[in-house]
Amino acid sequence: MTDTLRVTVWNEGRHERSNPKIAAIYPEGIHGAIAAGLRAHSLTVRTATIDEPEHGLTDEVLAATDVLTWWGHMAHDEVSDRVVDRVQHRVRDGMGLIVLHSGHFSKIFKRLMGTTCDLKWREAGEKERIWVIEPGHPIAEGLGETIEIAHEEMYGERFDIPAPETLVFVSWFQGGEVFRSGCCYTRGRGKIFYFRPGHETYPTYHHPEVQRVIANAARWAAPSAGPKPVFGNAKPLDKLAQDAQR
Repeated sequence: MTDTLRVTVWNEGRHERSNPKIAAIYPEGIHGAIAAGLRAHSLTVRTATIDEPEHGLTDEVLAATDVLTWWGHMAHDEVSDRVVDRVQHRVRDGMGLIVLHSGHFSKIFKRLMGTTCDLKWREAGEKERIWVIEPGHPIAEGLGETIEIAHEEMYGERFDIPAPETLVFVSWFQGGEVFRSGCCYTRGRGKIFYFRPGHETYPTYHHPEVQRVIANAARWAAPSAGPKPVFGNAKPLDKLAQDAQR
């Protein structure tokens, strides 16, 4: 049975068209692999890429999106500021956002974090061991103590982000570096999750536990049914206070 949670998977879609090695790993695109993993967890999924009109993220698409996943790398600067404004508005209004791997340098993530989001990196095909440090968190549901990825790009500290509200995962790499690799935030009414693994030259998004994390994160980041805040000048609700103002 398909979950009614609506996820839009956004990807540049450039690497897969320009590099045969990456196309062989992701014949349906990185977005296709992420979408397939979410559908395997019974979520309702659509995809969008940078070269579609308005990057595939029109007002209508975002209005019909509960959670947006974002993967970008080589074309961060090509993303329209108008679209970034649109996504930021939806996040503050309650849409969830899952930022993946090199999406740490995306315009939307840097804007929401208010920092450079810079880090150390090295592409050497090293093993990554992701430690679950908050085993009771919904994003860690169904996982073991660690996730092992045989070959990945290294990211290392310092990661220039605000202190996460909850840190779910920490990664260790063969070269000795560690990295805060599963970071939770709220902005306005929206929840944000940054998840580190996913370099384009490795089959990371076919990894069952990586797929589980993204599906768990989508459910965690789903909009809540709580009241929408009302701002601005307000009349007193209490009758005694009203009488005192007369």
